[in-house]
Amino acid sequence: MNSKIQFFSEDTSFNLKGKLRLRKWIQDVIASEKKKPWYINFIFCSDAYLLDLNKTYLKHFTYTDVITFPYQENEETVSGDIFISIERITENAFTFGESFDRDLARVMVHGVLHLLGYEDKSGDKKKEMTAREDHYLAFL
Repeated sequence: MNSKIQFFSEDTSFNLKGKLRLRKWIQDVIASEKKKPWYINFIFCSDAYLLDLNKTYLKHFTYTDVITFPYQENEETVSGDIFISIERITENAFTFGESFDRDLARVMVHGVLHLLGYEDKSGDKKKEMTAREDHYLAFL
């Protein structure tokens, strides 16, 4: 099975660095969770673009850094679209004293974890997801 992990930009001129390394890392994260990557699209966009998606599909009227739309067809594979606001990543990296690349990787793996079935709605689930993020960031 050939997976397709692809990177796109929408409403921004962002160009991702280190695509091969990040693609391999995402594949390794998914394999560690005993799943196989299928079609995963990372779409880097502006705040306005992501806010529009948030309002339209989730009925949330706030800015966010990531929205994930899973498209799993079976239990073995992971597939979906992960939309990431480059403006939120830039601001969050500054606010939390992280590098842009580190914060971007955290949000990318956060989206993948959502595709894998992790949730972050409650305090305990958010702690578990953050622990998984930290675990996988250590391998990047």
